Amino acid sequence: MSPLRRLAVFAAASDGHDPSLRSAAYDVGAELARRGIGLVYGAGGAGLMGALSQGALDAGGEVIGVIPEEMILREWGRHDLTQLRVVRTMHERKALMAELADAFLAIPGGLGTLEEIVEVWSWSYLGMLDEPVGFLNIGGFWDPFLATIRGMAEAGFVKPSAVSRLVVAPDLDQALAGLVSLTE
Repeated sequence: MSPLRRLAVFAAASDGHDPSLRSAAYDVGAELARRGIGLVYGAGGAGLMGALSQGALDAGGEVIGVIPEEMILREWGRHDLTQLRVVRTMHERKALMAELADAFLAIPGGLGTLEEIVEVWSWSYLGMLDEPVGFLNIGGFWDPFLATIRGMAEAGFVKPSAVSRLVVAPDLDQALAGLVSLTE
């Protein structure tokens, strides 16, 4: 049994241009379910979020979606999840996801994915959150962003300890191992 009961995963609400990322997202969800790790995510049914959640559902996993009311009204959410938690705002969404999860992982995504993972990372950096934070760096997707972060650290704006505490891994096995090592 994994020390991670639930993992919050931030992912794109679109497919992007590389079809292998959709397949990878599906595989992440399925593998989390096989390992008995519940998925907490943004409740979207499209894009990498949809593939991620479908993989977990198809493998019999727990899938908890957290979504603001406005997104439900726009019919962006899934209703076939283990649990669907509807909140008022994006701020409430992230706070509830943080409450439900033992760790956080970003897979490829856009502005929303980046904003969500950076916010929980900053909460961790400020000591407001104990859970570890990681990037699943599929095919080097996050390399440009991570280079920017290293540049910020070199310029003295991000402490090296904040960068070294991030888990960055090319595959799910290494990502989970890194996240677990930070929870022990």
